[in-house]
Formats: sequence, structure tokens, C-alpha cells
Amino acid sequence: MKSLQGKTIILGITGGIAAYKGAALTSKLTQKGATVHVIMTASAKQFITELTLQSLSKQRVYSDTFQERDPSSISHIDLADSADLILIAPATANIIAKMAHGLADDMLSTTLLAATAPVMVAPAMNVHMYQHPAVLDNINTLYKRGVKFIEPGEGLLACGYVGKGRLEEPEAIVQVVEQFFALQHAAVNGPLTGKKVIITAGGTIERIDPVRYITNDSSGKMGFALTRAARAMGAEVTLIAARTDEAPPQDPEIQVVRVESAAEMYDAVVSRWKDCDLLIKAAAVSDYRPRQSADSKIKKSGETLTLELVKTTDILESLGKTKDKQFLIGFAAETGNAELYAKDKLVRKNLDLIVANDVAAEGAGFGTDTNIVAVYDANGLVFDLPQVSKDEVARQVLQLAAARIAGAGL
Repeated sequence: MKSLQGKTIILGITGGIAAYKGAALTSKLTQKGATVHVIMTASAKQFITELTLQSLSKQRVYSDTFQERDPSSISHIDLADSADLILIAPATANIIAKMAHGLADDMLSTTLLAATAPVMVAPAMNVHMYQHPAVLDNINTLYKRGVKFIEPGEGLLACGYVGKGRLEEPEAIVQVVEQFFALQHAAVNGPLTGKKVIITAGGTIERIDPVRYITNDSSGKMGFALTRAARAMGAEVTLIAARTDEAPPQDPEIQVVRVESAAEMYDAVVSRWKDCDLLIKAAAVSDYRPRQSADSKIKKSGETLTLELVKTTDILESLGKTKDKQFLIGFAAETGNAELYAKDKLVRKNLDLIVANDVAAEGAGFGTDTNIVAVYDANGLVFDLPQVSKDEVARQVLQLAAARIAGAGL
């Protein structure tokens, strides 16, 4: 099956011993239907020849920025403009550093600076090099810019060390590339294409003073899973996130709005509510806040401290009252009687769906990668899921929402 038919991939091969795997990678990508343009660094040519890669790709191989054969075009610009994906495999510490700092001193780094296509990097290096703070900082910089990484494997390295740093096998890299284009296709043709989706995640915090606050337990994992699923289905996604245990999904197509308090989350949601098609509130929003927040740290005095709390604005209830065309989904995290409380919340807040889970159950609590949920609408239980990944929960909830939205003609 030629799953990459019609795709143009620039394959950058840099100077590590794993460069020899570039031959198999070129061959496999070509067999899948991709047009593969190989760009080699000078160091890579010490490990594998241009002729080998030219024979496998059936395309000219590039290595010299100044070797222009067509006077009507500039090679690195034409290559950058034509690419659907740029894949660097193997990627040495050197090319990763160049990418992070915007250097352009050879054909590959110059093409990368001119490119607007997605970039995927498969590192390969000595285990200590891979763990060096400078390398990790460079990888983190690129990750924040939206560069996708194919993690190296663990095993015996060419230098004799055993550890993480071995280039992932060509077959696995091709699978990642296929999955990337499959998701890209879904994002263009998915069931939520053209829909504006807002997802809230994390736990809001309410300040007592500059160094203390009250909050709700929430890792943000469920909200992030919903964000990824909505984006994969083609939605235009805005993620409104409070305190979370990890970074939000690194996708330049996802708008991330960071907030702290319940009031900030309310403002962020309400300002976008009118133009929204679907809103899923997975955040754990504080029900109460301190009546007063001290401007400076409260000093310890006496055996007790009385803290007066006042109610925050109920975001879901406010949205339910003003709902027009929007599809509204809430979450009910309970520690018992989840069905009873979820159904009551669904009606009181005028929701279209509610996802209930008993956070006291093993595998469904805070901070886990799994969940156990039941989804209800006005007629009762729609479906329930045993312990599955939060990504699977997100996928099924979004599929249901997409079907309901399409059925209502929204």
C-alpha cells in the first residue's frame, strides 16, 4: 500500500554512524509512494555515498549549497517550498544545535531555515551526548517551536556504550511518518473540520497571599487528551489551561491560553463562547475563593487561622443559561454516587453531555494516564468505558459529540 503517495519528503542525513540507515529509510519511504529528496551534510558523506541514495530515491541528492545546476531556480528554496515534511534522520547533536540557534552554513541547515513545512527529527548520538544539558536545552527549544521528535532507542551504541541514543529503526520511523500524514488528513477531513472547540484543563488556584493558595486536584491530562483528539478530528482548538502537572500539547495549530484563578478562566471562556461550536469543561475549577487575598505573606501567629471563603462564579452554569447553538459537555469527578450527581449536574447546568467518573476508583484518579467513565445525556446513560487510556476516552467522547453536532445540523 502506497500510503505516502503524492507526498514530498526532504530527508536530511547528517554525519553519524547511523547514516547508513538512511539508505533503508530512503528505500522504504520511496516504496510507500513518497518523492524523497535527500540532503546530506559533508560529514554524512563520510559514511554513505550520494550515489547509493540517488539510486534508491531516483532523485538528485543535494549536499552543496552552491552547486546550482538550474539557473532558473535556487535549490534550497525550491526544496523548502516543495516539502510536505522535512525528516532529519539521523540527527546529530550538531544539526540539532544549528536548528535551535538558526545557523545556516550548509545545504541542510539553509533549507531548514527557508522551510515552512513540518519538521521531524530522529536523534542519534552517544548516550552522554544525548543527556548533555546543552543538547537537552536545544531539543526543548525545538520542541516548543513545534518540531516533532522520534525518540532514539536504547541498546548497544557504535561507541561501545549501552544506553539511549541509537537511531530508531527505519521501519518504525516510516510508521511515524505514515501516522503523521494520516492525522494530518484527518485534521483536514475529520468530523470536526471547521468547528471551533474550546477545552478547559487543569486546576484553578485561588490566592491566599503571594505564596499560598487553595486549589483543586487536577493534572490536566484529561483536558490535554481531549485537546489532541479534537485537533486530530479537524477542529480549530483553543485550550484554556490552569495549573497542570505537565506542558500542554505542543502543536502550533492549538491556541493555548494560560490562566490561574476561576475568575480568569471565566473571563477567558466567556470572551470566546459566542463563536464556539463545542465546549468541553474538563478543568477542576475552584468552587470557593478567599474573600480577601493578602498583598504580602501572612505571618504565622496564634494556634489557628480563620480563612473566609466566598463562592466563585459557576462557569458551566453560566454557559448553560446563555447556550444558543453551542454543544456543551461537562465533567463530574465524584468520590461516590457518581451517576446521581452527574445526572443532577447535567439538568441543573443545561448540558448536552456529562462525563462522570469516580476518582476514588483505582485507575481513574488524578494524575493517571487512564480513566473509567460513564457518559450521560438527558435520556440517561449513553455509554460507559472500563479502564482505558485517557486518549481513548477523549476519542470516544469527541466522536459522540461530533455525531450529535452533525445530527443537529450545527
